Amino acid sequence: MTKGDFMLIMGIDPGIAMSGYGLISCENSGCRILEYGVIKTSAGLETPQRLRQIHEGYLSLIERYKPDAVAIEELFFNKNAKTIITVGQARGAALLAAALSNIEVFEYTPLQVKQAVVGYGRADKHQVQQMIKIFFHLDELPKPDDAADALAVAVCHMNSYKLGKILYS
Repeated sequence: MTKGDFMLIMGIDPGIAMSGYGLISCENSGCRILEYGVIKTSAGLETPQRLRQIHEGYLSLIERYKPDAVAIEELFFNKNAKTIITVGQARGAALLAAALSNIEVFEYTPLQVKQAVVGYGRADKHQVQQMIKIFFHLDELPKPDDAADALAVAVCHMNSYKLGKILYS
């Protein structure tokens, strides 16, 4: 980032039961967490109602924080077709919230996120959480995992943005 740069990034780790989010504010002096957590939906609800909750949850966060960018994790291959479909639908609800708010979306694979945060694309969840704890000077690991993963996606975007500024300036 160049002098005076400021960026507010929303990271998203999509899911149907728990969709993780992390909002970080970055400037030359570093990054800090504004908020992180999950949008939870009840398994007793029909899928359309769950997707509505996810969509409205992200719209509410976007309206409150007005992020400059949304970074979202891409789907990874899963042997359970039903799981990948519902995660894809939840991802679509989050993408729609960003699109309706005219916010640019950046997509990263789990491998890219782990590489950016841990330096190793095959890192496990605990390693990612540990690096997020260190990066943000937290007293404990961010929980739940979905929220920690969303913070990692936001950090991945911040790193990509900084690299782009260096390469293309």
